[in-house]
Amino acid sequence: MNLLVTGGAGFIGSSYVRLARRKRPEGLVVNVDALTYAGNLENLRDLEGDAKHLFVRADIRDGAKMLELLKVHAIDAIVHFAAESHVDRSILSAEPFLDTNVLGTLRLLEAARAAGCRRFLQVSTDEVYGSLGPTGAFEETTPLSPRSPYSASKTSADHFVMAFHHTHGMDTVITRCSNNYGPFQFPEKLIPLMILNAFEGKPLPVYGDGLYVRDWIHVEDHCEAVDLVLEGGASGDVYNVGAENERPNLEVVRTILRLAGRDESLIRHVPDRPGHDRRYAMNSRKIREELGWRPRHNFDQGLTDTVAWYRANAAWADRIRSGAYRDYYEQQYAKRLAAP
Repeated sequence: MNLLVTGGAGFIGSSYVRLARRKRPEGLVVNVDALTYAGNLENLRDLEGDAKHLFVRADIRDGAKMLELLKVHAIDAIVHFAAESHVDRSILSAEPFLDTNVLGTLRLLEAARAAGCRRFLQVSTDEVYGSLGPTGAFEETTPLSPRSPYSASKTSADHFVMAFHHTHGMDTVITRCSNNYGPFQFPEKLIPLMILNAFEGKPLPVYGDGLYVRDWIHVEDHCEAVDLVLEGGASGDVYNVGAENERPNLEVVRTILRLAGRDESLIRHVPDRPGHDRRYAMNSRKIREELGWRPRHNFDQGLTDTVAWYRANAAWADRIRSGAYRDYYEQQYAKRLAAP
C-alpha cells in the first residue's frame, strides 16, 4: 500500500510515519508537510536514507501539487493529519484554521477524487463534540457541538469528508481521538510545556482552577488505532479513539512536578482561556469490538517515560523553542502570569 501522509513532520504524523514504515517495509510513504512552526524534520531523523520514505515540502491547499503527488506515486490511501491544532492559537486568530483545516481538507479531497485514490482517512478530534458534564462519554453518534475556532474548523472538515463520501461515493473514514502525549510533542501543549518549565524552575501556568478533565492517550496507541481503521474501518464510518485515562489538568501538572523533582510552589493559576471546555471523555467501544484495538501504554508509566524523554532530549527542545515559539509564549502567557 502506497500512502500519502499529510502533516507527517508533526508530533502525531511523524509517529504514524514511523509506524507505517515498520508495518509495510515495501510500501512507499509520501510525507507532505508545509513545515510551519510545529513541523520539524528532526522528528524523522531515524528515517534519513530510507528509500521508501519520500518527504515533500508542500501545502495541502495546493490542489494541483496534491493531485500530482497522488498520480505520480500511485497513492492508494491518504492519511490526513495536517492541521492547525492548538486551541489557544485559534482564539488569537481563527483565519489560519479556516485556511488549513477546512480549505486544505477540501483541496485534498478534490485531489483524491480526481486521482481515484482508494481511501481517505481524516484524523479528527474529540473536541468536535463540545464539552461533557461530570458523567458520560462521547459516542460516535454524539451530536457535534464545537466551541472553539479550532474545533469548529475540524468539525467543518469532518463534514466535508462525510459529504464527499455520500455525494461522490468516496471511500472515507474518520477517527476522533482524545488528547495525545508522548515524545516530540511541540511545547505549546500542556504536558511538554509543563515538563520543560518544571525542568527550568519556571512558573507552570495552569488555566483557571485546573480542574478541566482530559482523556489522555499515548501517541503510539493513537497511531496504531489510525492504522487499524485505515486497513479495516467500514467505509463512511467514524471511530472514537480514547484510552480511558481521564485526569484533571492539575493532577497531571502535579505528577509532572514530582517526576521532575520540583515542588508545587511553581504552579501558577492564571486567568482562564475563553470558552474552555470542562471535560472530554471518549467511548471507544466501537474500535475495540470491531477492529480489536487496545491501548498498550499505561498513563502513569507513559508520562514517566515522556518526562524522561524530554530530559534526555534537551537540545531538541531548545532548538524547537527558539524564535516564533518564544514570541507566541510571551503573547499567550506573559500577561496571565503577571495577573494576580
